[in-house]
Amino acid sequence: MKSIFKGVIAGTLMLAGTTAQAADDVTLQLKWVTQAQFAGYYVALDKGFYEEEGLNVTIKPGGPDIAPAQVIAGGGADVVLDWMPSALASREKGLDLVNIAQPFKASGMMLTCRKDAGIASPADFPDKTLGVWFFGNEYPFLSWMSKLGLKTDGSAGGVTVLKQGFNVDPLLQKQAACVSTMTYNEYWQVIDAGLSPEELVVFKYEDEGVSTLEDGMYVLGSNLEDPAFKDKMVRFVRASMKGWKYAEANTDEAADIVLDNDASGAQTEKHQRRMMSEVAKLTAGSNGALDVADYERTVTSLLEGGSDPVITKMPEGAWTHEITDAALN
Repeated sequence: MKSIFKGVIAGTLMLAGTTAQAADDVTLQLKWVTQAQFAGYYVALDKGFYEEEGLNVTIKPGGPDIAPAQVIAGGGADVVLDWMPSALASREKGLDLVNIAQPFKASGMMLTCRKDAGIASPADFPDKTLGVWFFGNEYPFLSWMSKLGLKTDGSAGGVTVLKQGFNVDPLLQKQAACVSTMTYNEYWQVIDAGLSPEELVVFKYEDEGVSTLEDGMYVLGSNLEDPAFKDKMVRFVRASMKGWKYAEANTDEAADIVLDNDASGAQTEKHQRRMMSEVAKLTAGSNGALDVADYERTVTSLLEGGSDPVITKMPEGAWTHEITDAALN
């Protein structure tokens, strides 16, 4: 009896070991450094949502020198997070990026301006210097200026574009009347630097009708031809969205989980909790499935991006509902 019992135990342990080893590896490349902008993925990892789906997920932080499209093209990730303007630009250049899920429903992008620079409305933009992020982030701005009929070459009656780094110094030092900010990040850097909300006026791209989709999940289209990869992505999206919904409902806990994963030690509890509260407003309207109307609005905005649009023709095959249909239904 003992030998039989031992055999059963050994078999059980062997089965458990086999099950543990059967977890499928998934590598996710973030668009930026570890922060609450990506809380849903860290929550899914911390709470075991990926593990429950049989996944072993590695989250790779981004940074100013890391382009998600280049990482996935080089085989360094299975999934990348990117803004749609950048993803569609990469696609038009030949990289077969496909949007499989869209956790962010609304845009957090805005221009933050000093009132003492004479800015009260977009009608005050002419002959002002405006700070703009590039590397694919400039296209919503160019589309907006095109909509307003303003040239961006610094000519009289137009605007002067200052290529803005990933900080708000041009506004603080009065080198620009306005700078690019995110609702969940740089705006609060302006506040923390000493300017009060009463001294500022903000223009949200969402409110101006020129917003584009941010922080979508993208994979290589060729990988979607593999049933095993598609199955991994279904489980990855399902667990990730579970993480996002948990983060929305538990913003302080989610921010703390992000801090636990910040190897740089650069983030603070105050900033991350505030960021998570703002990010939750942007993901709240999404169950993960791409809204086709939002996609079409984004594409239209990019096609109208002035004399140098991010894309020159209507994309084909740039997104699929196949993964979210299986993950969410």
